[in-house]
Amino acid sequence: MATQPLPLTGIRVIDYSHFLAGPFMSRNLAALGAEVIKVERPKAGDAGRMHAMVKDGQSGYFLQQNMGKQGLCIDLKDKRGLELLHKLVATADVFIENYRPGALDRLGLGYEALSKINPKLIYCSVSAYGHTGPDSSRPGFGLIAEAKSGAMAQLGVPGEAPPLFRMPIADMYTGVYGVASVCAALVGRAASGKGQHIDMALYDCMISMHDYAVQRYTLSGGTDIPVQTGHDQPESTIYGVFTARDGYVVIAAQVDDAWKRLARLIGGEALALDERFLHSINRNANRLEALAYVKAWALAQPSRAACIAALDGVEVPCAALQSIDEVVADPQTKARGMIIEQHHPVLGRVQLPNLPFYFSDCDASPRSPAPLMGQHNRAIAEALGYTPDEVDAMVRDGVLYAEPAVAALS
Repeated sequence: MATQPLPLTGIRVIDYSHFLAGPFMSRNLAALGAEVIKVERPKAGDAGRMHAMVKDGQSGYFLQQNMGKQGLCIDLKDKRGLELLHKLVATADVFIENYRPGALDRLGLGYEALSKINPKLIYCSVSAYGHTGPDSSRPGFGLIAEAKSGAMAQLGVPGEAPPLFRMPIADMYTGVYGVASVCAALVGRAASGKGQHIDMALYDCMISMHDYAVQRYTLSGGTDIPVQTGHDQPESTIYGVFTARDGYVVIAAQVDDAWKRLARLIGGEALALDERFLHSINRNANRLEALAYVKAWALAQPSRAACIAALDGVEVPCAALQSIDEVVADPQTKARGMIIEQHHPVLGRVQLPNLPFYFSDCDASPRSPAPLMGQHNRAIAEALGYTPDEVDAMVRDGVLYAEPAVAALS
């Protein structure tokens, strides 16, 4: 049973971001115990609220990235709305935004303005290219960073246009880096007493993910540029996707010991001792021959499951290439609690991906579903010292807005 509070308990975060990198960052902070207040503009809200999949006016995309937060929907063009947000900033530890550099300065919400209100504020900006450099003013999404960074150029089959990642690598990775940066800044603030500006760029994060491509290019004197290789890694034979009779299997036998176990399984001791494949440098040099042995073996098995069972039997790392329905039903997914169930006030029972936080002595289970738009307007405003009459006036004048479903909660 958990006996400790979550690590970020007592930390207040203002999430003035939209779509993915910022909201994912603040969702992680909420899961780690922070009080996160999601700030949205009236009626339209976060653009993610209309992103697929939408059911009964509610976006699963938004639900996933904003669980555990409170919802404040406020018109910042009205001076009362900006004043309220400034009062909230004075009580906050962290402010997260992901607008184009300079956009929030014009609203009075840039780092310089907010740090004057709260010198201890940690202000985290997320943008495509960061706040410096020749591309800093250009718009961009994760796809742009994934392409420009050289990551996509290595995907797919030679001679064909690279495929999309189909998972938001740049956004999610930037969100995780943002969590690390915010937590580090909080630790630093404990010693210095001062906040600071964190400048996160999707493009930077994608470049940082290159595990070997950059040094391969630089250490070769600029002669070796990684290219598309299809379904395996030429520098890591055997490491790739193989076709079974009823699906696909990934096999990771690039390490010498794993290769020997695989070779004995598919070709006996003779293959395990074949000098063409005995060490990684030899296997890479004779890649096509090594691949041919494994491909033929995989296709000769009665099923994908039979391939997995045989490989597991000799402790060769492998997995079925699973579709999403298989992932949701996977016993390992269930055992780790990676699909969570929540009750949503409009949709009822919903199932969404969990975050991978497991602590020995505190509980990181999601505390609440994503907020309805403006769900916590009144509670937040009154906690800042506004009277019920003042809140009523702001509601009446549209300074505070809540979607119709919020009324049914009271």
